[in-house]
Amino acid sequence: MRNELFSKTLAQIVNENHEAANVFEKYNLDFCCKGKRSLQLACEEKSLPAETIAQELNHVLNRNEPPRIDFNKLSLEALADYIVSTHHDHTRQELPQIFYYLQKVSSRHGDRHSELYKIPEKFLELRDELEIHMQKEEQILFPRIKELERALQNGHRCNIGMQMPITVMEDEHEHAGNLLREIRSLANDYDPPSDACTTYRLSFAALKAFEEDLHQHIHLENNILFPGAIKLLEPGQGCQCCIIK
Repeated sequence: MRNELFSKTLAQIVNENHEAANVFEKYNLDFCCKGKRSLQLACEEKSLPAETIAQELNHVLNRNEPPRIDFNKLSLEALADYIVSTHHDHTRQELPQIFYYLQKVSSRHGDRHSELYKIPEKFLELRDELEIHMQKEEQILFPRIKELERALQNGHRCNIGMQMPITVMEDEHEHAGNLLREIRSLANDYDPPSDACTTYRLSFAALKAFEEDLHQHIHLENNILFPGAIKLLEPGQGCQCCIIK
């Protein structure tokens, strides 16, 4: 089993059991934007103990508990709606609250911890980008995916442009991931110093939880929703207009 895990991609492992994401979060392994790497390669790149991580993954994967939701079995429309109601709504709720915490902490503790001035700047950049990004998904890309899926289900033509907006969204995911890595680095892996007050600790805990949710959010899009939409455009998926004659 361990050898099989080594050759699987991080995305494949999480797709098979979403609880595996907790193991990857523990070792700061990016299974969303960089989920196409094998477990072996991902561990080698960060000099992580592949055997130990494989053992922890096996412990999770061998549990008899069924996954709460099998995202691979959802229709693309249902998955898109889930992403919006669960992750987009959560992101919109957390963005202003976390930014408020970070501003408050930097104003009170920035003189002793100068990195606290930089963290809100990076988070503000992330906030502004995510707000526009989610709006584009909800108003442009997700409706296109739903239209494509419905057209194929009804046997209609499906000359819907998909690859370009997906590529744009994936590029924006990559940039958001890079910003979060910068924030994590500035925040010392979200480990507050010994003199941190309650709000200081709360802001770091909120950042950590926000990052973990965004990883799940991006994983569902990059590794399940988007590939599913592209697959619908392949010849033989029920749409005669896609077959090159």
